[in-house]
Amino acid sequence: MFDGSCISYGDEMRNLDMTALRSFVAVADTGGVTKAAGLLNLTQSAVSMQLKRLEESLNVSLLDRSARSIGLTTQGEQMLSYARRMLALNDEIYGKLTAIEFEGEVTLGVPHDIIYPVIPKVLRRFAAAYPRVRVHLVSSFTRKLVEQFNRGEIDVILTTEDSVGTGGETLAKVPLIWVGAPGGQAWKQRPLRLAFEQRCIFRQYVQRRLDAVGIPWEMAVESESTRTIEATVSADLAVHTILEGTASHHFEAINHGGSLPRLLEVNVNMYSASINDGPVVADLSQFVRDGFYTMRVPVTA
Repeated sequence: MFDGSCISYGDEMRNLDMTALRSFVAVADTGGVTKAAGLLNLTQSAVSMQLKRLEESLNVSLLDRSARSIGLTTQGEQMLSYARRMLALNDEIYGKLTAIEFEGEVTLGVPHDIIYPVIPKVLRRFAAAYPRVRVHLVSSFTRKLVEQFNRGEIDVILTTEDSVGTGGETLAKVPLIWVGAPGGQAWKQRPLRLAFEQRCIFRQYVQRRLDAVGIPWEMAVESESTRTIEATVSADLAVHTILEGTASHHFEAINHGGSLPRLLEVNVNMYSASINDGPVVADLSQFVRDGFYTMRVPVTA
């Protein structure tokens, strides 16, 4: 007969290691021990040991190590769901009971094209850590964000640039790719029809690259509206360029087979206000840094 008891306090009690769970989730998210170790600021051997202890404590294999890249076993997939919930609850409890209650507003500036997929995760994490601080998200073009940051109007900005300015930090290098409508044919037309916002930092670069390889082009639309650009491209009236991994469902990467020029790798840079302003800006910056880590291409010195 069920007596309502579900928690054991006796000799059979088992406790999962939260540090090992955090390493397990990091490996699952990044696809490997090396990236997970960098994200957690641990050595690879430390992460590997934590994973081994976790598997031994449960007497199951959580990771499939038979392929070149690490995958999850069936038990690992189930464990990942539990682990995420346990870590979220752990962090919520720790934050609620130990953190000083900060209030106010912090401003984060992000170009339109790199909001997804990273920034929503950053905002969720920040809200859990600072529930009484409001994040004012400013979405604009890199040039305008830099101007606002220099005037002290924004606390943290992300930019997409071909280099990094004074005080900036390169979070990732991401290839710029050609995109068009799903199944579209606009990329085959000559002159090639382009759709870019007037202040888009990639606009003139793309025009110069086409000129360099002798491909005639024309602007299909003149607008400052990202929605207008999306509508034009998704209607297969023009092509556009975006950072790899940031495409919306309106676009797909163009498999042009060399018919269009190869484009550069773009720096995703971060500029933050002084860390002397307190932990709120510093933690927001770190959450952004962590979020972009998985997109990272090795950055040479």
